[in-house]
Parts: sequence; C-alpha cells; structure tokens
Amino acid sequence: MHRIDHWEFVKRPHSDAAVGILAITDEQEIVLVEQYRIPMQKRVIELPAGLVGDEPEFAHESLAESAGRELLEETGYAAAAIKALLSSPTSSGMTSETTHLFWATGLTKTHDGGGVAGEEICVHRIPIADLRHWLLAQEQGGKSVDLKIYAALAAANVRI
Repeated sequence: MHRIDHWEFVKRPHSDAAVGILAITDEQEIVLVEQYRIPMQKRVIELPAGLVGDEPEFAHESLAESAGRELLEETGYAAAAIKALLSSPTSSGMTSETTHLFWATGLTKTHDGGGVAGEEICVHRIPIADLRHWLLAQEQGGKSVDLKIYAALAAANVRI
C-alpha cells in the first residue's frame, strides 16, 4: 500500500501497465478467458490480459509485443496483427496502473493456452452473435464479467 497525502493506493512493485486483448477469430468468435480471482473470491470472465514488463526477460517489450505474448500464453492463439484500441487508468482511485487495450486479428491456434504455471485459465470461444446472452448466463451463474470486455468491443465498433 502506498500513500500520497491522505490517499492510499496500490502500486505493483515491477509494473504500472497492463494489456488486454480483444481477440476475434475469422469465424466471428470472441476469445475470452476465465480464472479464479482471489480479490473477488470468484471466477471472472475477462479479456486475455497481463502485466507489462513485470518479468526481467520481458522488461523491454513494447505494449503490442506484451499483448501478443499474453494472448499466446493464455489462449494459445497467435495474432497476425495487433492494433491499439485505447488506454485508460485501470481503477484510478485504487491503483497507479494503466490498462492498454488491443485488438488482435488474423488468429492462428497454436496450442491449448491456459497461461503459465499456477494460472489455471479456461479459454472460451463464443460467437459474437451469442455473446450478450452468454455473458448474462455467466453472471447469473455466479461469475463476474470484467467491464473491459465491453470497453474493447465499443472501441473496436463491434456490436453485440
């Protein structure tokens, strides 16, 4: 926990940036991930995402390179192109972190994904036409849905 004047906030020790990736297959399916999030005490449906520069071997990656690496690690998809969509404070009252959202296209499945050791990530492919109902069903089943999914879709002008 950090403090400036009267305000307490969280600052990660090795990163102040994260990437999130809107990945849509040629079949018009969005690739999402699901994992248990300790702070929420439940499973959360999210965009594939990760921290930027938090590991020494990746300290000099660009934001787009981090996005491509995280997409591949978590979902098993490699992207032919990665385009910046928007950047925003992750939670400006709580953390100094900025999230950078990207759009990955030209996807090729190279492995099953699942993240690195200990992440236990479940990969979902949902037709864009079914996404609204699928996300609602996930919420009704007790999971949380990260709002960055909606932000990325809006920034990319993808209607659901």
